[in-house]
Amino acid sequence: MPEHPDLSSKKNADFDLNDWLAYIEALHPKDIEMGLGRVNQVKQRLNLKTDFPVITVAGTNGKGSTCAMLEHIYHAAGYRVASYSSPHLLRYSERIRVGSLEISDAELIIAFQAIEDARQEIQLTYFEYGTLAAMWHFCATKVDVAILEVGLGGRLDAVNVFEPSCAIVTSVDLDHMDFLGDTRELIGAEKAGIFRKNVPAICGELNPPQSLIDYAQKTGASLKCVQRHFSFESEQNHWRYLADDVVLDRLPMPALIGDFQLYNASCVITAIQSLQNILPVSQAEIEAGLLTVRLHGRYQYLSTKPDVILDVAHNPHAAKSLASNLKKTSTSGKTIAVFAMLADKDIAGVVNAIANEIDDWYVSGVSHVRGADGAKVKDLILSELPNASISLFGEVAEAYAQACIDANENDRIIILGSFFTVAEVMRVLQTAALKNGINKNGAR
Repeated sequence: MPEHPDLSSKKNADFDLNDWLAYIEALHPKDIEMGLGRVNQVKQRLNLKTDFPVITVAGTNGKGSTCAMLEHIYHAAGYRVASYSSPHLLRYSERIRVGSLEISDAELIIAFQAIEDARQEIQLTYFEYGTLAAMWHFCATKVDVAILEVGLGGRLDAVNVFEPSCAIVTSVDLDHMDFLGDTRELIGAEKAGIFRKNVPAICGELNPPQSLIDYAQKTGASLKCVQRHFSFESEQNHWRYLADDVVLDRLPMPALIGDFQLYNASCVITAIQSLQNILPVSQAEIEAGLLTVRLHGRYQYLSTKPDVILDVAHNPHAAKSLASNLKKTSTSGKTIAVFAMLADKDIAGVVNAIANEIDDWYVSGVSHVRGADGAKVKDLILSELPNASISLFGEVAEAYAQACIDANENDRIIILGSFFTVAEVMRVLQTAALKNGINKNGAR
């Protein structure tokens, strides 16, 4: 266990945020330990009671986009919106937002101290500690609605100790199999664990596992599934939302790339419609939110000539969506993949899902305790694609730098494989911007 500062008796700013994060990370011997007992105990000690609606979002992929759309639409409607998501890319504060603004370091330290005072002998994981801190902050700042992204699974995720007013499962596919099971049926049952009796439950998976449907029926949740209870139709530059009780015409395409985003957006509108009696939203406000939504690291264009694109795709399901986006936005040149993944992910599945869209692989390890060794990733790619063009680098930043040197203006560079891979390139760009004297607004 890494060393950390002794914060047990501290009440104020003697320790900065980095001290706190190091302490929290070292508090529990495991990164992940499923179960709600510890979180429930601390929640009760804190007397955390939500007097605002909570929308809980689970799913193999699409959680982040769905949460972002909900956040932007409710913000456009004038509500004080809280959002909790994970993981972050550059700053821990990205995870906790109120009114579309990240929590400040000072506010975060106050929230951490509140959790520390309450937990006493209870060992919380990093995610559990952060989840409680986020909800403590939301309760303290009196928000109108909170959007909570499940970290892993659903049934035993820390987020699930808070009762939802609406629950969404965006998709169900194979990921985190060591914790959730190795079939869609097992994983679907875990994700359905966020459903509650008589509470709207929404599923954006076109072919949901029977286990998810069975769980909803068993618990008495009010389940609505895409293409069964609600649907969408794509038109040129617009789309239409259709349900039994409402039709919304000429909606703008979400400002997030990918046809699959309409599945996410239709789930979002179904959730909004289910809560209209407590959180009224007009079609104009839905349109405003869809047009302004942004999400870093999801097919995010950084520059052109050559195109540089960030995508955190880290499982085969997400990689297939990425491949579809690359195919639809084809380039006259070649495509270079800056590629690094975590060792516990389905690397072969990701490689095969995207192989047809990649010309050259620039492979490295990733700076994380769970990172896969670059040489092993290279060997794995060659075992799947014997004729692949592969270059091996020591670090993601080195691979990206060489890709920028090698790429012509008609080529494109896609950085993918994990949040950590994307974050390493974002840090490189941030450092370069600071060196060039460019502030966050782009002004010199």
